[in-house]
Amino acid sequence: MKLNVSFPATGAQKLLEVDDERKLRVFYEKRMAQEVAADSLGNEWKGYVVRISGGNDKQGFPMKQGVLTTGRVKLLLSKGHSCYRVRRSGERRRKSVRGCIVDGNLSVLNLVVVKKGMASPLVRKSCWCCLFCLWELRSEPIFTMLSSSSL
Repeated sequence: MKLNVSFPATGAQKLLEVDDERKLRVFYEKRMAQEVAADSLGNEWKGYVVRISGGNDKQGFPMKQGVLTTGRVKLLLSKGHSCYRVRRSGERRRKSVRGCIVDGNLSVLNLVVVKKGMASPLVRKSCWCCLFCLWELRSEPIFTMLSSSSL
């Protein structure tokens, strides 16, 4: 299962591929919008608390808040519902959606960091060498523009 973890304070996102069922057991039988401690994902996630914000199953059907089942159901959706885009005014359509309870049939689980822990796996690391290379690429057009302008 893939875990898409986002950290709204910095705008960072991280996609984790987790194959170990023991690490994922913490999320099973939890509903959307519940907060879960992410300690089971590894030492770098110690102290983090994440909120389950959604996900998709292996066929691509999205999870819908308020559908209290683990499987798929067909709902009659209209304007204003999530998981549905209106094409004509007044149109309603029966669409398949997943329930809001997490189980092993999901392919992607979306998580949002609520409380940050001590270690920081979501910090964007930068290499000074790469920054210097970018400066060399960007500085030349700036210097030519400044030297050619008459002040």
